[in-house]
Amino acid sequence: MGARKRLAAEARKEAKKNIYMARLVDNPTSPRKTRIMADVIRGKDVDYALNVLKYSKKESAEKIFKLLKSAIANWQVKNEGVRLEDAHLYVKSIMVDSGRMLKRIRTAPQGRANRIRKRSNHITIVIDDKNANINNNIVEETENIK
Repeated sequence: MGARKRLAAEARKEAKKNIYMARLVDNPTSPRKTRIMADVIRGKDVDYALNVLKYSKKESAEKIFKLLKSAIANWQVKNEGVRLEDAHLYVKSIMVDSGRMLKRIRTAPQGRANRIRKRSNHITIVIDDKNANINNNIVEETENIK
């Protein structure tokens, strides 16, 4: 591998150290139904989001609940000395993208056939620490003053 590619790969790896995310691929629920629950927790604190998802009756809420717990576990792995209660984690972004579509055929009157599209989606959750953002902004401002 050339030096340019290696440096670019190292830069990407360094940037990913401060990103705490979890991803669910090919969730067999319609993206439109899943986005309803995603909109409810976007930008909220992690504790609030977990409580909302835990007591929601929507099917997609259970999948997002497990995914959010996975993102929190990923945060804990990267921040081993920090307590979860002191972190002030929040849902920075949650994206629900359309996944693959299974196309099926249902019989219709007069020998015709109607197409059924069984949709799936990909969910990506990124969580972040409110305190870390404030500290990073203060450090950047002090560097700019110098």
